[in-house]
Amino acid sequence: MSQTIAVIGGDARYLELIRQLQALTETTIVLVGFDKLEQGFTGLKQLDIYDVEPSKLDAVVLPITGIDQAGRVEAVFSEKPIYLTSDWFQQLQESTLVFTGITNSYLTEAAEKASIQLIPLLDRDDVAIYNSIPTAEGTIMMAIEHTDFTIHSSRVMVVGFGRVGNTVANKFSSLGAKVSVSATRIKDLARITEMGLTAVPLEALADHMQECDLLINTIPAPVVEKDAMKHLPSHAVIIDLASKPGGTDFQYANQRGIKAILAKSLPGIVAPKTSGKILADVIKQFITK
Repeated sequence: MSQTIAVIGGDARYLELIRQLQALTETTIVLVGFDKLEQGFTGLKQLDIYDVEPSKLDAVVLPITGIDQAGRVEAVFSEKPIYLTSDWFQQLQESTLVFTGITNSYLTEAAEKASIQLIPLLDRDDVAIYNSIPTAEGTIMMAIEHTDFTIHSSRVMVVGFGRVGNTVANKFSSLGAKVSVSATRIKDLARITEMGLTAVPLEALADHMQECDLLINTIPAPVVEKDAMKHLPSHAVIIDLASKPGGTDFQYANQRGIKAILAKSLPGIVAPKTSGKILADVIKQFITK
C-alpha cells in the first residue's frame, strides 16, 4: 500500500534520514523547508507548507527541535517561515503518525486535540543510547578544542548518569581521564563505583570541584550553580550537554572567567549521517508495520 510522508524542516541529519526513507517501496516523500537544496533532491517534491494537503499524509517528520510555542518549525535549509497551527494538525487523519525529536506543551496539545499519535524520538531509549555515541565523540572534540591540557590524566566530572552521562563517562575514562560522576540515585552511584569511577552524590558536588579540570553536565535542570562553581579552578572548562537553556549558571561562570559552553545538537554537528540513519531506522519500524 502506497504512503506519503512529509518531512517538514530539519538540519543536516535529515539529509541522510530522507535518503533512507527514499529507499522504502511505494512511498512518496514530500519536503517542506528544503528549498535551498533543490538540486540535491531533484527526485522529490519540494512544497511550501500551504501546498501540502494534511489529509493525504500518512506520516509527518518534524525537526529534532520539534516546533516552538508559536507553532514555528525550524528549517535550516530554508529562509521561508513555516508555521503549523492546531487547525493544521486537525486536518490530519487520525491514523497519521507524527514524529518529532522533542515535544512541548504546544505540540503535545495540538496532537491530543487532533487525536493523532505523537512520537518524540529522543524519549526512546534506543535513539537516546545510539545518539549518546556521537554526543560523547563531540564532547571529546570540544574538550580538545577548548583546553590546553590532554584528556589523559585530566580530572573530569560528569554530572548526571543517564543515557548520555553513562556513555560520556565511559569514553573519557577510556582515554585515560580520571573520571568522577555525580548522580542522585543509590543504584547509579553503585554502578559508577562498579565501573571503576568515582561516585559523587549530587548534593555533594560542590565538595569535589576544587580538583576538576573539565566539568560535563548532562542534567537539564539548574545543577551547576554558584555554590559548585565558586570552587572550580580558574582553568576549568564547562561543557553543558543538556537541552537549552542547560543546567549551568552561565552568567556566574562568565563573572568568574570560567569558559562555559552550551553544546547544542552535537550528533547533528559531528556525525549527521550516522544520526540521520539512527532516526530513520526507528521511523521505518513504525511506518512499515
